Formats: sequence, structure tokens, C-alpha cells
Amino acid sequence: MADDLMLEIVTPDRLAFSDVVEEVTLSGSEGEFGVLVGHVPLLSSIKIGELNYTKDNKKAYYLVGEGYAEITNLKATVLVESIEEAGSIIVEEAKRAKESAEARLVGMDKDDPDYEKVKKSLDMAETRLKVAEKM
Repeated sequence: MADDLMLEIVTPDRLAFSDVVEEVTLSGSEGEFGVLVGHVPLLSSIKIGELNYTKDNKKAYYLVGEGYAEITNLKATVLVESIEEAGSIIVEEAKRAKESAEARLVGMDKDDPDYEKVKKSLDMAETRLKVAEKM
């Protein structure tokens, strides 16, 4: 047990995942980073992106929303707005969401109060499509 990495993924609604894994990779605000047992303690913000982990030599892929991660030498705690398993992503819906966000952004001024919200929707849709390809 001393050589195991515990991964917990928490959303506002639930504990989405809690188990021992071999490694986890996260999309930090400063770039992607991997975590193995014995990692130096770290706090990082998480951006919309892919989270994957390896358990029993098999990778699992997820789309996560923004949040934070606390890493210790034996545990990775990830607090995110949302999480979607790659296999549950409906590609056609993601494509429609991407097209809709792109259409809304055309001609939208960056000072528009809705600009960041629409940009975030576009980022989420694009990442959703990338993560869905992993299946």
C-alpha cells in the first residue's frame, strides 16, 4: 500500500472516482503533467482538458472541467466542475456544440459579457471531441 497512488476525483455533485492507480495525467493551467507515487507535493489549477489514469496497465480517459488538484507523494485529489468518461461522449452532440459556439463567436466583441462563456463552451466542445477519439 505504501507504493500505491490514491486518486480521488470530486465534482460539486459527487465523488466521481476513488481508487488506487499506477499513474495519472492532468491538464494543468501551466501545461499537462503526470503524477506517479512519490511525486513532490503540488497544488495546481486544472483547465478544461483530458484527465487519464492507468490502472492494471489499462488507460481510462475523461474530459474534465476547470478545477484544482492537490498532489502529495501518495495521493492525487482532483476537484473539478465536471467530468465525462470518454466512452459516454456523444460525438454528434459535441460537434453541434462546437459549431454553435463557433457561430456565436463570429463577430462577437471580446468585451461582450458573454464572450468568455462562449469561448469556454467552444473549448469544452473541442476537448470533448479530442477525448472521444481516445475510445
